[in-house]
Amino acid sequence: MPEGLSIMRELLPILLLTLAPTPLLAADLPDLQQREVVVATENAYPPLQFVDPGTGEAIGWEYDAMEEISKRLNFKLVIENTSWDAMIPAVSEGQYDIGMTGITIRDDRREKVDFSDPYMRSEMFMLVRADEDRFDDAAGFAALEDGLVAAQAGTTPFYVAVYEVLDGDESNPRIKLFETFGAGVQALMTGDVDLVLTDGTAGEGYVRANPNGLKLVGEPLGTEEFGFIFPKGSDLVAPVNAAIAELKADGTLDALNTKWFLDWKTGQ
Repeated sequence: MPEGLSIMRELLPILLLTLAPTPLLAADLPDLQQREVVVATENAYPPLQFVDPGTGEAIGWEYDAMEEISKRLNFKLVIENTSWDAMIPAVSEGQYDIGMTGITIRDDRREKVDFSDPYMRSEMFMLVRADEDRFDDAAGFAALEDGLVAAQAGTTPFYVAVYEVLDGDESNPRIKLFETFGAGVQALMTGDVDLVLTDGTAGEGYVRANPNGLKLVGEPLGTEEFGFIFPKGSDLVAPVNAAIAELKADGTLDALNTKWFLDWKTGQ
């Protein structure tokens, strides 16, 4: 792997997440007057949101960002945990006010939920065991006839596995489905599967937490943007978008990128 690619991946979150907005002043943001806002998350997607194995505390980039948004919009933040499979339907039905779990903005999902403006842009990479030497790109994995890839149904990694890595057959037996992203990574580490497709942000988080067990290989397989999700027609979309724009404008998102993608270490 070219040395420059590794360096670029390290810097990628900072380079790509600086999405120049129109600056807003704090006084321009709506005041939600301590309205309760229930936010669903999966806690399985480091460094965005996860349970710190060293402390048992639920933390991450999205936690910090949402906490800052709640302060600036003056709402009472309530976090609840749910699975990925349940999140979009539950938000669509109004069981939660917002969903956050590194959700890729996709047109098919817009049919069920509204999205915020993008708060993060990332690229898809191949996460493998550190000692993997049978393949180092998508073509090599596709040629490995007994190679298995972990995925969650309906996610961007699932569709990348189907249409960009394998043969376009969504029922391909080489795709092993798991309920959570974390469970797929665990299966990778124990040898039950050979590949997990992940955006660079989550992939770097897992490699940092397991430097002797995992690595990223190959060229990026595509670019995706992340957004928070809301029930269709939610009156929270515009205030949250305004807050996201302010966080970008005043450097808060850059500071979170540095904290979680460069500085954070397991258990600290």
